[in-house]
Amino acid sequence: QVHLVDTGGGLAQAGGSLRLSCAASGRTFSIYATGWFRQAPGKEREFVASINWSGGTTYYAETVKGRFTISRDNAKNTVYLQMNSLKPEDTAVYYCAQRSGGGVGYRVNEYTYWGQGTQVTVSS
Repeated sequence: QVHLVDTGGGLAQAGGSLRLSCAASGRTFSIYATGWFRQAPGKEREFVASINWSGGTTYYAETVKGRFTISRDNAKNTVYLQMNSLKPEDTAVYYCAQRSGGGVGYRVNEYTYWGQGTQVTVSS
């Protein structure tokens, strides 16, 4: 069983930054791709970013490209999401998720294991 713990959310002003972390345990972390998704109230969960098993390939939603950076430290079993130039529309609960494959993916149903979520609120 895989256990993912999302941390790092909070309140930021527009233009500010936050860094989310996703700590994993339960299976060999370094061979699986990990992604970040978010869900705002009344909206469907949407893709934010994905990183492959080695960290050599990343993929971003157009809405965050150039502002957010996904990275991973396999020695620490942790994936990060650095969020810069935050906008009020980035407000959501952010979830990390892990696939059963090693390549990047953007569909919710491609991911098997999910963290509990961490709230990000951006004020204008």
